[in-house]
Amino acid sequence: MTTITTDETGTAPAPSATTPGRRRPGGGLGRYLLVRFLLIFPTILILVTTVFVMMRSTGDPITAALGGRLTPEQLAERIHEAGYDRPLIQQYLDYLGGILRGDFGTTISDNRPVTEVLLTYGTATLELAMYALLVAFVVGIPLGRLAAARRDRGVDATLRVSAVVAYATPVFFAGMLLKLVFSVWLGWLPVAGRASTGAEIQMQRKGSDTGIYLIDAISTGDGDVVVDVLQHAVLPAVALGLLTAGVFLRLVRTNVIGSLATGYVEAARSRGVPERRLLRKHAWRPALVPIITVIGLQIAMLLAGAVLTETTFEWKGLGFQLVQYLLARDYVAVQGMVALLAVIVALTNFVVDVIAALVDPRVRF
Repeated sequence: MTTITTDETGTAPAPSATTPGRRRPGGGLGRYLLVRFLLIFPTILILVTTVFVMMRSTGDPITAALGGRLTPEQLAERIHEAGYDRPLIQQYLDYLGGILRGDFGTTISDNRPVTEVLLTYGTATLELAMYALLVAFVVGIPLGRLAAARRDRGVDATLRVSAVVAYATPVFFAGMLLKLVFSVWLGWLPVAGRASTGAEIQMQRKGSDTGIYLIDAISTGDGDVVVDVLQHAVLPAVALGLLTAGVFLRLVRTNVIGSLATGYVEAARSRGVPERRLLRKHAWRPALVPIITVIGLQIAMLLAGAVLTETTFEWKGLGFQLVQYLLARDYVAVQGMVALLAVIVALTNFVVDVIAALVDPRVRF
């Protein structure tokens, strides 16, 4: 039995901020963010280690890339210079040390620092991923809300089937269909590339070289160059974005319907709150948390899909260049590029966790 002491006025004192069982304001969020931040490091370590082991399982990179084109003596000399004749654990430790210094190695096929390759082509992939994510938001989220509002009606059934088709269609096949219809048959949009030759020359003359063509085009002050860059981006962005849009559509529909069935929404409905207001004010925000969480996974999917999309549309980003290095069996370049993508995915998931915790305080406990 618990005894409650009172002061002279007979009133029980208010519990202090340090009372056991009470959380300090902001303590939950700080602890949650710290744990999520610390998890980044083992995640990246596991991913990088996995890539290293898989690449080394094929043998040393020099032999894989240049075997048959060099004499045994030249091959042995190159292997020794690169340090691939040392114990595997020593190579692994040296590789980790290089990553910490920002050194991802040097490509074998064209003798370029992998970091330079990442900086040169990474902005193109980033630009394409942002376009595709924008398409996924614009298409998937509004249609998901519409499907939830028209649950079990014709519109809902049509949208659900469309979402499955969008998700199941291979990116390269969707890209080829889009090129056939909008480039070959209708002639509305360019077939491939990031910009026309004239637009690229004009951007180079202006000296803008951020690697993100839309920014470079805007810096020229020429509206025709901006339109040219956007026209080249439409088909790749749609081909890649529809894949994620299908996921968003079904996820939004499911979570909004679940929110509409909760007790507090039913109580608001019994008070006469209109269905449109219930959807906008009461059901939408709780449904956001799972959607935000899945965005982190979809970033990884977009980066994976960029390999096929960039190859289909000759969009010269990391995915396009990765295919070239794979064909050349340049595993040093492949290893560095995959390691960078692993880091990007891990950091993206941390950012998504932070946003989810800010949107819904329940996530942080």
